[in-house]
Amino acid sequence: MKALAVSSAAVLAVAFAATAQAQQYQMPMYPQTYAGADAIFWELDPDRGSSADSVGLRVNGGMKFNDYLAAEAHLGTGGSDGAVDLEYLVGAYAKGILPVSQEFRLYGLAGVTEVDFDVDSESGFSYGGGAEFDVAPNLAVGADYMRYLDESAYTFDAASVGVRYRF
Repeated sequence: MKALAVSSAAVLAVAFAATAQAQQYQMPMYPQTYAGADAIFWELDPDRGSSADSVGLRVNGGMKFNDYLAAEAHLGTGGSDGAVDLEYLVGAYAKGILPVSQEFRLYGLAGVTEVDFDVDSESGFSYGGGAEFDVAPNLAVGADYMRYLDESAYTFDAASVGVRYRF
């Protein structure tokens, strides 16, 4: 009888621990949508003349298909250093994800962007990389660096920090 009570207690303890562990980490359901907002620190660097840099705002959204692949879009605006204003940037990217741990991910982005300055408008291939860290079950903070344009006469880059919410 004592062995049965000890066995029952052990089974209940294991079941309780497994339930608590399952509640702590829930497997995400795919596809999973997300949206975020970032402060972007951009720089327009011409081959000749002085560079322009400022701070703007970027919103992004996407769909994560699994732990390793997503599609993402960016829409940004704002910032002026006096000589150049960023009217808008809009882009679409494939996102490759490397889960380092349950809460931390590295990622790379590749796609196309259209950028409109008050003095010029261009579109082209874009790429970049970043990292994000979960601070709550559906909320992450992150940072990235993007080369939005690499034209023969100039480059346009931006670093960003912001938040993402997963639905």
